[in-house]
Amino acid sequence: MSNTTQKLDAPALSDLPNPQDRYDRLTVAQTNGVLRTFFLRLFSVLSDLFGTRGGRFLNMPYGAFQDTTDQTATANTATVMTFNTTDFANGVSVVTSGGKASRLTVVQAGIYNLQFSAQFQNTDTQEYDASIWLRKDSSGAGVDIDGSTGFVGIPSKHGGIDGHIIAGWNYFVTLNANDFVEIWWSTPNTAVTIQAYPAGTSPTRPTTASVVATLTFVSNLTS
Repeated sequence: MSNTTQKLDAPALSDLPNPQDRYDRLTVAQTNGVLRTFFLRLFSVLSDLFGTRGGRFLNMPYGAFQDTTDQTATANTATVMTFNTTDFANGVSVVTSGGKASRLTVVQAGIYNLQFSAQFQNTDTQEYDASIWLRKDSSGAGVDIDGSTGFVGIPSKHGGIDGHIIAGWNYFVTLNANDFVEIWWSTPNTAVTIQAYPAGTSPTRPTTASVVATLTFVSNLTS
């Protein structure tokens, strides 16, 4: 399948004939002809944009990121989720702070849809709850977002097999230009980790990222 980028052929501004000192039918006809051509091209562009599948011409900010390493935390300590791989990026990037590549940062202000998943593992025979929440800001350490904390029960080890669960959901967040959003977590026991796994066999299946996140532009900020 072709992956050629489709673009609108935006009409260029046309040069109009210089006005005359008095009415001249030929000059008026030339002017009308130039304007008619411009508006026909503009109408064609707008028809493509607002018609069926016109969204293929839009270019909005987005980013998709993952981490291919295991992530651990000290018990009962706020720990930020990190990313070491950028899959897609357009106006959204991962910025490193304090040695942690964690800040999903936007160039353009707007309302964004943040979606994520984290692959939890528990090596203990007791079940534990992990908590996950968001922070955002453009200055310093960031500010926790009220109402964003969620709790995930991580199954205990059973039958010699570690407990596993994948947690994932999405939020709408408002961000100003150059703001960032981070995903934080904590666990009451170090037996709970966020794990990456190699490719599997029987059946053959691909690798597992420890954390996956996407940040997608939804709308401009409303007053």
